[in-house]
Amino acid sequence: MTGNRLKLAIEVGGSLQNNLEAITQWVQIAERLGVESAWCGEAWWGDAVSLLAYLAGKTERIRLGTGIMQTTTRVPAMTAMTALSLNDLSGGRFILGLGASGPQVVEGLHGVAYEAPLTRMRETVEICRMIFAGERVRYDGKVFQLPLAGGEGKALRVAHEPVEIPIYLATLAPKALEYTGTAADGWLGTSFSPNHPDAHFSFIDKGLESAGRAKTEIDRCVSVRVEIGEDVEQMIERRRKGVAFNMGGMGSATTNFYNDAFRRAGFEDDAKAIQLLWVAGKRDEAAQRVPDAMITEFQAIGTRDMVRDRLQTYQDAGINTVKLGLDGVEPGAPRLELLENIVDLVEGLS
Repeated sequence: MTGNRLKLAIEVGGSLQNNLEAITQWVQIAERLGVESAWCGEAWWGDAVSLLAYLAGKTERIRLGTGIMQTTTRVPAMTAMTALSLNDLSGGRFILGLGASGPQVVEGLHGVAYEAPLTRMRETVEICRMIFAGERVRYDGKVFQLPLAGGEGKALRVAHEPVEIPIYLATLAPKALEYTGTAADGWLGTSFSPNHPDAHFSFIDKGLESAGRAKTEIDRCVSVRVEIGEDVEQMIERRRKGVAFNMGGMGSATTNFYNDAFRRAGFEDDAKAIQLLWVAGKRDEAAQRVPDAMITEFQAIGTRDMVRDRLQTYQDAGINTVKLGLDGVEPGAPRLELLENIVDLVEGLS
């Protein structure tokens, strides 16, 4: 991990239909402005791999990361081989971002049981690193056994020279955060507030300490919604439903890692109440139940001075990279102007 100066990343993805040229231009502009990395996710619109392979041939410097590839829907060897291909296509600029996703997507869309997600993630990381190191793959885990016992397979080595590919983990639950500190090169964080960093960092730091690692050995990269403008109240109002969705819709009534993270940050009563309203189908009431602090303390919105101060707060809290969520601003010229403003603000941080 580099020094304390805040780095910038952007998010890309969504449907590529009639959108590929605009996405490509957006990433190329970000590259020219000095943005460090671009991340492509997968949820229920497309995979995280195809677009990055395309962008690898359209860019020269910007790093390209999966944000995330789902460990619950891929076997580790295919994950590793895909990472090797993307690293080759990008000239060594690839970052392997992994995450378990959640039961609604994994079981609902992919038909895979959401079982032992942390164990599966840990074994995936270990097998990927074996393959990256050029080792013959022999592994006896709780989820994966390579070669498969009782079959006709044999231990194989992937036909690729050893290479180092950084692995970032998208984690939210305490045990998963602790494992991130133990093993990952970076953390892809969400539901993070620099006002309440210990809701996540206490667990990451515990993992770092148990592994004998320094805090500087992990890149703390968090998603931050950013918007600059004068009508702060309107910005807050427009974001209430999004927060309510995270509290009630990004998981089931019993499993919602986003909700849990807000509770750890001191919003337990609010998070519970919003979730109950959302699950009951009272979406508008759930949105109105979101207090301002659940927006302003977890995002960077407001006047230029307010956003600069918020970015400084992220840097002071120990964040190394902010992954910019700029979807509150229209694509095209308005979003480009916002990105230029953010780059200028970050250059002026102390």
